[in-house]
Amino acid sequence: MSTKAANDHVGITDTFASRRYFRKFERITGHMARVAGLMEVEGTFTRDETKVIARHIAALTYTFRALSMKYLLAGRDTGRFFGSLTIDDHESGFPATQELLVMANDAQQADRHLRDMASVAELKKQMVETIIREQEIPTRLQFALSQRLYYEELARGQIFWPRNDPQAQWLSGLADRRKYLVHWSVYDSQINLPVLYLMEVEDSGRTALPKDERRWPEAQAHLMAQSLGGLKLLTIAKGFDEDFDDLHPKRLRRIHVGPMYSHAYTRQTGPIREVLAEAAAPDGEDWALAWTVEDLRSEEVKTQRSGWFGTVEREIFALDPFSGRGADTGATSMERSIILPTRPYQVLAEKQPAGFATVRKFVVAPDGKVLSYR
Repeated sequence: MSTKAANDHVGITDTFASRRYFRKFERITGHMARVAGLMEVEGTFTRDETKVIARHIAALTYTFRALSMKYLLAGRDTGRFFGSLTIDDHESGFPATQELLVMANDAQQADRHLRDMASVAELKKQMVETIIREQEIPTRLQFALSQRLYYEELARGQIFWPRNDPQAQWLSGLADRRKYLVHWSVYDSQINLPVLYLMEVEDSGRTALPKDERRWPEAQAHLMAQSLGGLKLLTIAKGFDEDFDDLHPKRLRRIHVGPMYSHAYTRQTGPIREVLAEAAAPDGEDWALAWTVEDLRSEEVKTQRSGWFGTVEREIFALDPFSGRGADTGATSMERSIILPTRPYQVLAEKQPAGFATVRKFVVAPDGKVLSYR
């Protein structure tokens, strides 16, 4: 199926293996949206938050769709060296960050490429003529069409890029106290996984945050600079609170999407690999996706002096009270979940491996319905 690239990355060089990989993720991203909806019903997320999460998941879906077009003919003789899809088969199961970086660069030149390429209709016409006249498979024309479709996907936008800058959605309040849901996401290059951030912010500034030409760019830059998987939520929230006297972070959540486990594509170690191997599920059900939500809440506000006569508000954040873990996690709570089809779940329930008793299970039934088990 593949050849070793570098470190923990592997290139999928087989056409059919590449297509199966993308079909797998198309299903998985669809299930992620359903899981977010189920968590909304249970009160974990609000309706506004679920919509935001769905937008980021949709962007991730479009990213996989674009890459599937780019590598539609991986492993076929297209008349030029084109390479293969590189995934992190050891840690994440997702494409390597380099794939998204190249895609972001391609997007900057998508319009030029599309101007220089034959249209979809013209390429299909040439393909039919090649089949009829030369009686051969028009592989090179198929490749040209796949690249055309790739650039069309990039030109449409709404892709999950390596960095997706913060956006602010108004929630409530007017005049001197407004509340926003600020959200952004990154593709963590250290672990090759998408990470989503949701922050509830109260704004006591004179100008509404998204319209403030000074504060909003500064706040966006600050948050993106702190969007590192190795930083604790407490560090991110306190830094933001201290740098912006009139922006008050009341809640910060970080959603880690992945790793994705598949017996056919990844070689992660641990119980879940054994579960998938024993389940011997068909291709469409040979997967499991981790989903982790870190949550940090402000529990009270204290007032500090600022300058000679002024005062500022500072947030006091609640840390996990159990076993002193708050200092380690830097969060109020953390919930680990796993999304998986029915057959792997049945094996997981039978084996009951250590460490999974507290992991939330979202089980995808054959009809696509998602069920929740604790």
